[in-house]
This record gives sequence, C-alpha cells and structure tokens, in this order.
Amino acid sequence: MTSSSTLPFPAGAAGATPTPEQIRRAPKVLLHDHLDGGVRPGTVVDLARASGYDGLPETDPDKLGTWFREAADSGSLERYLETFSHTVGVMQTREALTRVAAECAEDLAADGVVYAEVRYAPELHVEHGLSLDEVVETVNEGFREGERRAREAGGRIRVGALLTAMRHAARSQEIAELAIRYRDRGVVGFDIAGAEAGFPPTRHLDAFEYLQRENFHFTIHAGEAFGLPSIWQALQWCGADRLGHGVRIIDDIEVARDGTVSLGRLANYVRDKRIPLEMCPTSNLQTGAAASYAEHPIGLLRRLHFRVTVNTDNRLMSGTSMSREFAELVAAFGYTLDDMQWFTVNAMKSAFIPFDERLAMINDVIKPGYSELKAEWLFRQTAAATAVASDSWSEEG
Repeated sequence: MTSSSTLPFPAGAAGATPTPEQIRRAPKVLLHDHLDGGVRPGTVVDLARASGYDGLPETDPDKLGTWFREAADSGSLERYLETFSHTVGVMQTREALTRVAAECAEDLAADGVVYAEVRYAPELHVEHGLSLDEVVETVNEGFREGERRAREAGGRIRVGALLTAMRHAARSQEIAELAIRYRDRGVVGFDIAGAEAGFPPTRHLDAFEYLQRENFHFTIHAGEAFGLPSIWQALQWCGADRLGHGVRIIDDIEVARDGTVSLGRLANYVRDKRIPLEMCPTSNLQTGAAASYAEHPIGLLRRLHFRVTVNTDNRLMSGTSMSREFAELVAAFGYTLDDMQWFTVNAMKSAFIPFDERLAMINDVIKPGYSELKAEWLFRQTAAATAVASDSWSEEG
C-alpha cells in the first residue's frame, strides 16, 4: 500500500433527499448502456414474429421481461451474457435495428437522460446480410429518429454510439477501423466486451494502438468478472480512457476499523489520473460483483472521490433504468440531489464528445436542472416549516 488517510464524512449526510419523481426528472448522463440489452420485451416479441425467430422462451411480453430478469439474476457473468442470444437474434435487419435504436433513445429521454453513449457490436448483426457499414448507418438513423420523437414528446436527449468488438473474436481491428470511418457521423468511441476470463484486453492491442494513433476515444470492459490484472492491462498496456465497470478496483483498497483507508498503487493511479469508472450497480449484483446495493463499492469510491459514474448496463436484463439505479443508491447511502449532480457531472466530464460540448451540457443543462429541483425542495421544506409554526401559534393563541 502506498497511501492512507481517514475516510471523510459520508456523502449525503445533509441536504435535499430527492423524491422518486425528482429522480426521474433530474438530468442524467449515461455512459454504459448496451443496445441489445435494453430492448423492450414487446419489441423482442414483435421482431421475433416478423423475422421467424422461434427461439424465445416466452411470447407474452410481460412473461418474457420476467424471464430475462430471472435468467440474468444468476450470479454468473457467463450466464448473464447468454440472455443476449435472443435480443441479438431478432436484431438482424434494417427495420429491427432502426426500431430498437429509436425506442432506446425514446426510453432514455423519458427517464430524464439528456446525454447517452449506447454501445453495440456491429459484428453481431450481420447474419441476414447487412454489412458492418450498413449496421452502423442504420443504428445511427434510429438514434436520430428517437431523438426527434423525444423532442416531440417534450423531452431532449443526445445519443452517441460506441462500437464494440467482442473480446473472444478476432475482429477488433476491423471494428476499430469502422469506428474511425464514422467518427464524425454519430460514433463517438470504441469498446471491447464479452467474457473477461481467458480473454484479456491485450489480445486486441493492435486495435488499441491504432485508435491511439488516430486520436480516438475508447473504453474497455475490465474489473467486473476478473480482478485487478484486467484493470492494469486495460490502462497500462492498452491505454483505455475509461473503465467499463472497474468495480474490482476495490480489491486494491483497505479500510481499517478506525476508518483509515489505504490505497494500493493501482487504486492511487486510477484516482489520481481521474480515470472514469462506469459503474452499473444492479448489473453488478446480478453477476456477483457485489452482494447488495449497500455493500457495493460505489459507496466507498464516491467517499474517496474516485471519478465514479452511475449506469444501467442492460436495462432489459436488469429490469432497470437510470432512475432506478439512483433510487437504489439514494436508499442505500442517503444520497441527495447534490450527490446525484456530482455523479452526473462526473459522467458528462467523461463523455467522448468535444470539451466545449461537454461544458455546455454541464453549465446549460445539468446544473440548471439540479438547481431547479433543489429550489423545489427548499420551498417545500420552507412551506412545511411555516405550516408547523402556524399550527403551533394557533394552539397557543
């Protein structure tokens, strides 16, 4: 261990505890969300029927949604990933990809998300003859359509795409080059995903070195099912800008009974360099990376001021949304609107769009949105206090 200090007071010890409705309305930023993990159950059923896909375990949308959540709630990342065969299976045509992407943007906007980076693996959507370029162009069209529908419904959202290569396959260089071709047309970054054990990020070193030469952004799934070595490789060998999950960084941190905390060299490096951690609490509970919300490392990492962000991972499989993720954290850690704003600003600072655009989102959208919600809380508290004082005066009179 290389440094130690006493833990600060818990975040959220005082301030404006948000209501469920305020959590939903609060502007939120999402950096880690899989397109094939957020499909509406009814859409999966419709697309299966239209394409002749007969592998669904349920054809009733409600029952299918329940099946996805229960199948994913296994404690195993490998079992969790198996559920994607059904969503990917019905996302093989232009019509299907456009619909799923548009509905993704709509659903996120309805949940208060103002900026999202949604990832998907183009190589998984070519079974019915689409080229990789056609997949990217079609998904981008869907996102733009979803943004338009959100505006018509009184919402607002901007969606950027992250192109993902599967870490067990051998197409990462091809997908990296694809991402560069569309870097000014809706694609903002690159990722690798899939089972971590046995498939270290260094297998794709050529792709990462190429992206660095092209001055392009990328994140790497690391530190979820596998431990500190995967984080170290993602950062020091591959040069990742962000860590997808990164929850196992907690293994390099010790907290003594007296509250003294000691950080190892890797944890220190991650915090000092302000490397964003794309944490997904509900998903981590399902894959066994955390035992409960209250025991999730996000609580300690927030108190230690790591660059932590809150994300959904797979909304269908986890039965979740950004509002639910924040609601669970509010319940577990007593987080306030100030804490929510801290997480959200962290995420916006870490987005893969230009600095001036990130700054505009923070100053013109995020901070004003939270200021309005905190003002509502203040006036509500003042009104309640005034009512109590008035009742007391009446009784005395």
